[in-house]
Amino acid sequence: MTSLRPYLLWFAIAVLVTFGAIHAMQWVREHPEHFPGARFEFEHPQGWATHRKLMNFVDEDAACFAAFDRARAGYERRPAVGSGQCRASQRMVLTGNSFVPTMRPANAAPGCAVTAAMALWTRDVVQPAARKYFGQNVVELENLGSYNCRKIAGKQSQSEHSTANAIDISAFVLADGTRITLVNDWKPGDKRSEFLHAVRDGSCDLFSTVLSPDHNAAHANHFHLDMAVRMGGWSICR
Repeated sequence: MTSLRPYLLWFAIAVLVTFGAIHAMQWVREHPEHFPGARFEFEHPQGWATHRKLMNFVDEDAACFAAFDRARAGYERRPAVGSGQCRASQRMVLTGNSFVPTMRPANAAPGCAVTAAMALWTRDVVQPAARKYFGQNVVELENLGSYNCRKIAGKQSQSEHSTANAIDISAFVLADGTRITLVNDWKPGDKRSEFLHAVRDGSCDLFSTVLSPDHNAAHANHFHLDMAVRMGGWSICR
């Protein structure tokens, strides 16, 4: 008589695998921020897949703007400019300050992917750090621009600014008017410096490239933030 034990063992394994798959699917539904295949939503917390989803927006104009539409974010889409390596088709300006503090100057118009990353950066990095160190929010971000068709300084490769896939942030203005600048406040010594370093460190999981005054003299007065698409999704944070 054939023993039933092997069949019972395989049946038990099948049951366990089935229950495991069910629980895995439930976990994915409850944590879409960790699953690359789940649609990006601004309401989701940051997760393992957040940077990849933001990076995918670089080549997916419609999907990126649709995310802002679902979040009911007011924005003005700017006309595409340039051609070839210098074509920027995602330029946009947010019309309110609920996602990103007021930009100064207001016409920087970074690409949609960068703007999406800035929204999460504001929510999860900038404002928590501002409240921790100063007890108030940042209300303005001073910038040095986004679109600029050029090579990376000292290299032959094209800058992410060439497609408005980057933004340079030079200062943060608090609700009481306090102005915190990279050029004057980066060196260690007080809570302004601690705030700036905390913002830099917290930026690294969201953006593909984060360059600070620690990188070189060319970045002594600003943070360079971009969503460069790199094989493997690796990031640079200096």
